[in-house]
This record gives sequence, structure tokens and C-alpha cells, in this order.
Amino acid sequence: MADDEEARSDAALAIPAVNADTSFEVELDEFDDEPVTGPPVYVDVTEPVGERNPIFPPWMRTTASIKATARRHAGLRAHQAAWHGVRIPQYTKDALKWAPVGLWLLAVWVVHWWLLQEQRTLRASAVAADDSRDWMKLHKEAKETRKVRGIILAVCLCAAVFAVRLAAVSHAPWWVWAAVTAVAVPPLARAGRPADRPIIGRAVVSPRFRKLNSDIVLRAYYATNKLGHPDKPGQQVTFASTMADDGGAGSTVLIDLPYGKTFEDAVAARGAIASGLDVKVQQVYITEDETSNRRHRLWIAYRDPLAIPAGRTPMLDLKPRNIWRPAPFGLDERGAKVTLLLLWISVLVGAQPRKGKTYAARLLALYAALDPYVKLTVVDGKDSPDWRKFRLVAHRIIFGTVPGRDGDPVELLLDGLRAIKAHIQAVNRFLSDLPVAECPDGKLTEELSRKYKQLRVWMLVMEEFQVYYELDDQEHNKEIAALLSFIMAVGPSAGVIILSSSQKPSGVGAGDVQRLFNRYRDNHAVRFALKCGNRIVSDAILGGDAYSEGFDASSLPRGRKYRGVGYLYGASDETPTVRTYLADAADAEAILTAARAHREAAGTLTGMAAGEDVAREARDVLADVMAAMEGDQFVSWQVLSVRLAERFPEAYAGLTAEAISAQLRALKVPSKDGRDGGTGPVLKGAYVAAVEQAAGRRLAVSGGRRG
Repeated sequence: MADDEEARSDAALAIPAVNADTSFEVELDEFDDEPVTGPPVYVDVTEPVGERNPIFPPWMRTTASIKATARRHAGLRAHQAAWHGVRIPQYTKDALKWAPVGLWLLAVWVVHWWLLQEQRTLRASAVAADDSRDWMKLHKEAKETRKVRGIILAVCLCAAVFAVRLAAVSHAPWWVWAAVTAVAVPPLARAGRPADRPIIGRAVVSPRFRKLNSDIVLRAYYATNKLGHPDKPGQQVTFASTMADDGGAGSTVLIDLPYGKTFEDAVAARGAIASGLDVKVQQVYITEDETSNRRHRLWIAYRDPLAIPAGRTPMLDLKPRNIWRPAPFGLDERGAKVTLLLLWISVLVGAQPRKGKTYAARLLALYAALDPYVKLTVVDGKDSPDWRKFRLVAHRIIFGTVPGRDGDPVELLLDGLRAIKAHIQAVNRFLSDLPVAECPDGKLTEELSRKYKQLRVWMLVMEEFQVYYELDDQEHNKEIAALLSFIMAVGPSAGVIILSSSQKPSGVGAGDVQRLFNRYRDNHAVRFALKCGNRIVSDAILGGDAYSEGFDASSLPRGRKYRGVGYLYGASDETPTVRTYLADAADAEAILTAARAHREAAGTLTGMAAGEDVAREARDVLADVMAAMEGDQFVSWQVLSVRLAERFPEAYAGLTAEAISAQLRALKVPSKDGRDGGTGPVLKGAYVAAVEQAAGRRLAVSGGRRG
């Protein structure tokens, strides 16, 4: 035993001494009897590969950006040319007014130059010092200089008189005098006009901005008293890139904070940085860098980008859209287009009242409406006019919570949500039954949704959805909460898009209802927060992680010009500040009218938009139509809708010609040209023979089923 201990001691003494700073990579969990062999492995931090700066500036990287920049500059030059062109007569008048003054001032200056007036103070100083020698020297130099300058002036004056006399004797053409005047008048007018009264105005008022330079940036960061100090060791702010102009919209630079300072510190000090840069806080944008938590990118907009409206929606071209393609949503802070792919996601829009919440949500619903293969269920909890025109296309539309002429909206909502739940289950079963060759991944595709009616994409719009969690009937609250929770969890994968909006995203319900409300609210994949009243509401809309990343919707600017501005969180790795496109009530009506026409052409009008109603589901449309035709061989859609409304008001009140046309075409009754009563203009309508054939086909089918 002693021998073993002695041997181990000798072995320990044989280990060579090493520097205390040297680290070895050794196993700490167990020790083998075998000594560690091989050279030591040093532990070190490897240098990351540096990010390469782009060769071309942002505006030169794509053809679209080059064209946009060229258009912007061409438009600016055209505006300047037109603005100044209109004012040429005024410019001419002012120039002729001030040119004589300039000529007089020029003559006075020439005389002062000839007399060497600038030497007067030197001669006066010599007199005051009683220095006759210096005075005589200055006087002699003045006489010589005046003599030389006098000769020069005399020669120039003689040359000018000779030129004028020669032009007068030779009867020079008018354009020579005009050219001389055009050359001489502008500088004379410039010399004669007062300094505060320019002759030529400015066609474009230059915006007030601060162009980035190192001194301004360092001043801003050090002024925060939190991000560094210029005199303390290791506390200096440095630059990881050169400062660059970002296509005329702003300036950008990479900032390295001192060790120990983080991106979160910079975000918290954003307002102080803006003050140090002498700009508005919405002109300062700080984005995270992937290489280090102390590095970030600073971008300063030359103008307040959020005060520039994005303009009208491009959907006003009224062309059909495809829900499988991204929807245009607005412009980000740098003027880039922001789009949103609505499939597979759910969207939550939240804000204070009158900040653009409904307009933003409606913008996305209008895009879905322009795709004739998308079903729409619109639920407006606040019962406002904003969604009324969706009756033109909506499969089902529900307003408020108070029973009215359309029935009990709560019961209608329950029926609608049950139908969507059944649709989700049916889609999943249908996809499971498809052969692998047709559906290899078991997922819904654009081709399948176009091929099978059962697989149509469905959008559920829930405006002020919190209203339906606070009903008087607790059973209704629970069932609605459970249905929405199910649709939120399973619907997106089955092609059900959820578009929710709320101005009260927290403190709703109690017990299970509150839990389900929070689950429904929190599980939206994409959030759009406009101006909020406080940080708590902002966190409820954007989620708890957004604030730590620098996004607080309560800090968005106030004012009418900032309506429709918000943070789009969760749609991508970036969180842009979006200025949404505008679609007002008139625009929405035009888009929905076009959307209805697209659906009629595709034969995809369903539900209430096709004239169906929950209270009218039991009616026999073909039998009612044959009764309303009153023995005529042909009846136009306009006349038929009026007759049905008069004969069966309880079932067809408010029926339109387009609605009855869509219903009968769905029953294989073609729309043909004809004349009411055999006279009058040619109109679209139905022939009684076609209606009878459709009724016969239905009877044969029902008889075969009974057999």
C-alpha cells in the first residue's frame, strides 16, 4: 500500500510544471490509470466570419428599385421644371426690377476698387501713429495702383463704348441685344436684390433631417448616460461599418456597444438616442444583429416615414385574386411593400377605437373576397356599417347579439361555428381518403381546393370577438368559446383562415370561458397592433415577448396622419412598422361588387350571398319559381325577383335579381336571353321549360334514392 502511494507520488513529481493560464481539455468525470498523452488542447474563442458589406447600394440591387429611383428623380425634375416654368414672367419682372440696382452697386464697387479704398484704414492708422514715413509709403503705393487701375478701366470703358457703337451702326439683329441682356441681367439682378428676397423660389421644400456622421451618432449614444462613456476605459461606442445612404430614404450604420451593454439597452434608450440625433423617435429604428448581442443596426429616416400615407389599395383594379398568394397589406418604414400570406395562419388585429383596426382587418377580408373560391363567414360583434356590404359575397354574415329581422345572431353564430367545425372534420377525412398519388403529403393544396368543392378555403372573420364571450347566457359563452378554440387549434391546417379583431383583448369572461378566451387570443400566429392605450393592451395583442424585442404599440405616434400604422408581429423574422393601404367604404363596396361578379362567373356564390337564409332553408325554390312565373314562357331575373318577393314575402323579402339567378343556375337552370311577355327589351332570365326540367331531374333523383 505504501509502495503504491510512493509510486503515485513519484509520478506526480515527474509531471512538468505548466503555466497557470494554460487550460487542458480533460475528462473530469473519471480518471484512468493511463496518463493523458498527446499535446495539450487549448481552449479559445474562434473569430466569427465577418459579414460582407454589399457591393451595390440598396437602390441598385434590383431592377424594380432602380426603376423606382429613376421615376422618383424624373418626377422631381419634371415638377421643378413645371413649377419654375409657370413663374418665368414673375422672374423676368423681378430681374428687370433689380438689375439697375445691381448696375449701380457694380459701378460703386468699381470706383472703390479704382481708388483703392481698402487702404484707407492703413493710412488712417499711420496718421494716428504719427508715422509719416509709413504714410508716405502707403500714399505712393496708392498713387501707382490707382494709375494702373485707371488705365485698365479706361481701356475697358472704351472697348464697351466701341462695341455698343459698332452694334448700333451695323444694325445688329434683335437677338444679339436679347442675348446680351439675358447674359447681363441675371448677375446684375442677383447683385441688386436684397439678401432676404430671392428672385427664384423653391419648387420643393427641403425636409429637415440630420444626415448621419460619427460625431452626431456618438453624441447621441453618450448623451443617454446608459450606453457608454467616451472617457472611461472599455466604455466607448464603436462602428462596425461605414455610414451609408439608404437610397435617399435615410442613413444606416452598424453600432457596437461596449462589452456588457445589450441590444435591449439600446431599444430602451431609443427615445434618448432620437433626442441626441435631434429627430423624432419614429425616425429612429434599431434592429438586432445576428452576430452579437451588443451589435445592432441603426437606421435614421430623413423624414418621418410613418406620416407618409401608403395610398389606396392596389385591389382597386378589381381583378380576381388568389388566396394562395400573399395579400398586399401596406408599406413598411422604408417604403417597401408588405404582403401577408393568409393561408395556414390566424391573424389578430387590435387597437384603440378609431385607429384603423377595422380598416386593416377589412383589407385582408377584401382580398379573400376577390378569390371566388374562398368561403366567407363574417361575424361583426359591434353591429357596425363597416361590414354590411359583405352581404354581397359572404356565405354567412352575422351582426351583433340582439335578435332582429335576420333572427337570433347568437344562434346563427353557433350554427355557423358548428358548420365550420364540421367542415374542418370533413376536410381532414376527405384528405385521408385520397390516394397517395393525388395527395402524397396528406395536405391541402391549391389544386385540390380548386378541384373539390369540399376542400374550399374558408375565412372566418370575428370583429370584436370578445362580445361573444360576455353573453348573458353562460352556456352560449362556453359553447362559443369551445368552438372557437377548436377552430383555432385545428382550422388553419384544414384551410380555415381566422381573422380576429378586438379593442378589448384581456379581462374577458371568467373560469373556463376566460381560459378559452386567452387561449384563442394567444394562439393567433400573426398579430397586427395599431396604437394602443397602454403597454398592457399592447402585450395582450402582440404577446409578452414583443416588448423585450422593442415593440410597444402604446408608443406609436398619435394623430390623424398616423391612423393605420402598426407593428406586424409574427409574419416573418422581421417586425415591420406597417402603414396599411386604404380602402374606405366606397372602395370596399366597389371591390365587393366586383368580387360578387367574379363569384357569379365562377358559379361559387353560396349561402346568404346566393339568397339563402337560415329561416328559408326549407323552401322549395323551383316550385316557388314556377308559381311566380304565372304561366309565362319566359321571365327575366328582375321581374322574377319582384314576383317572388310579392308572392312569398316571408321567404323572399329583399331578394335581388342576381341572387335568384345564382340559386337557379346552381340548380342547373341556365340563364338565357328573352323578352318578358314576348315584348320589351332583351333581358337575362329563365324559361319555364328549363325550370320544369330541373324539377323533373330532382324528382327522379329523390325517387331513385327512396327506391
